[in-house]
Amino acid sequence: MERRRVKNRNFIKGILFLLPSILLFSVFLFYPMLKTVYLSFFLTNASGATTVFVGLQNYIQLFTSPIFLKSFQSTFLFVLYIVPTTIAISLFLAVLANEKLKGIGIFRTIFSSTMGISVAAASVFWLYLFNPTMGLLNEILSLFGIAGIGWLTDPTWALIAISITTVWMNIGFTFLILLGGLQSIDSSLYESADIDGAGYFYKLRRITVPMLSPTLFFVLTVTIINAFQTFGQIDILTQGGPQNETNLIVYSIYREAFVNYQFGAASAQAVVLFILILVMTAIQFKFGEKKVHYQ
Repeated sequence: MERRRVKNRNFIKGILFLLPSILLFSVFLFYPMLKTVYLSFFLTNASGATTVFVGLQNYIQLFTSPIFLKSFQSTFLFVLYIVPTTIAISLFLAVLANEKLKGIGIFRTIFSSTMGISVAAASVFWLYLFNPTMGLLNEILSLFGIAGIGWLTDPTWALIAISITTVWMNIGFTFLILLGGLQSIDSSLYESADIDGAGYFYKLRRITVPMLSPTLFFVLTVTIINAFQTFGQIDILTQGGPQNETNLIVYSIYREAFVNYQFGAASAQAVVLFILILVMTAIQFKFGEKKVHYQ
């Protein structure tokens, strides 16, 4: 009886310690999430108040809408473009920056500098680079006799342009995480390999990549989630155009809710996006974590 009383007392103390976090999560996470699911079954007026219960009709209309299906396709293409590119470039830079060379700290600062730039500032910077008449990219192409490209106005190039911008913006954070992972690898492993006469690329393949796999797994998970949630650069650079080529799901949710005032349809899209990210993350943990080498 006394043991149960002590256990209950400790449980109550634990709940009291967690209460501030529980309240914050309830207000800013759980309630909005439940409210979104609730709204997805209704039609709403311009103020967001529910008017007619329609059940699954919002979801049915989504998957029969050419615009949403285009958003779905563009989102997956966008993720496919930026995730491997960001990780590959960041890993290459992190391996370079991990070398013990004089003045390497300057390069580490340069490589990580993009994480200190806001989405708005970075987007405006790339907006000028992509300018069809006086942009630097088209100026460089003209030096080689190549006609200028409508980076943000040509449906063929718009999603690629957004992807280039996003990769550049994400490299800083990914680089720092990977560099930290590289520096946490025990140097004695490399010393033993040197004694055995192992070459640089053998050590990279047999020591660096396996020991870095937990960090790579984390970076891959975070990069995929961030890719699905991309919004700011699309809003500034293309507003979902041209021809809905860059109308990714998050931007489609914003446009449906705050431009068309269809909060029910927007909530249904948000629920679909949540399930999509949840499934992608679960698949990654199911199959990707098996290849992670924990020390």
